[in-house]
Amino acid sequence: MTPSPPGSLLFAEDLRKAYGPTMALDGAGFSIRPGEVVAVMGPSGSGKSTLLHCLAGIVQPDSGTISYDGRDLTTMNDARRSQLRRSEFGFVFQFGQLVPELTCVENVALPLRLNGASRKEAERTALGCMQRLKVDDLRAKRPGEVSGGQGQRVAVARALVTGPRLLFADEPTGALDSANGERVMELLTEAARSADAAVVLVTHETHVAAFADREVVVRDGKSQDMERAV
Repeated sequence: MTPSPPGSLLFAEDLRKAYGPTMALDGAGFSIRPGEVVAVMGPSGSGKSTLLHCLAGIVQPDSGTISYDGRDLTTMNDARRSQLRRSEFGFVFQFGQLVPELTCVENVALPLRLNGASRKEAERTALGCMQRLKVDDLRAKRPGEVSGGQGQRVAVARALVTGPRLLFADEPTGALDSANGERVMELLTEAARSADAAVVLVTHETHVAAFADREVVVRDGKSQDMERAV
């Protein structure tokens, strides 16, 4: 495995992944440093979501290497990758994926509860995270009782409640209007940077990518790093 570049938190190279005859990834690479926000862009079907799923250890690439904090993610067993996703990785998806039967504070506390925290301890920590995202007033409401923008901010709070080092956001504003989307991105990037968490942001919207420090463009399963002029 090629050594990770100095200072990188996550580094991948020469990733290949096929679904039947379709090559979703064809030699893609990626790197991110602690506290950095990187937007992964590309048209529908370009392979950007597959890249995110490989980087997060959800999908195993057919070949290539992924190094997270000096550890080879591609050789870890399922149990170890699952543990990373529960403790060191956070996730925000397009539609939030909150549990409808739980209140908002119970949703945010859920990752802590899965890691063994007591209900009281988990909900106290969750409420503090919700306060930072300005949704603590929704603590007793269920997901069906809040707006799309509010629900997505609750989802961001849930993603950050464990203090992850790496946050994966897959089209986090895709289901929101522009005003709510901008508010969610402001809060997401502000909260992540204050915690020195890196963010892998998959999007096809240029105004969302503008919140990132750098862009990686994926086309036909290949990636190109686009350094942004300062």
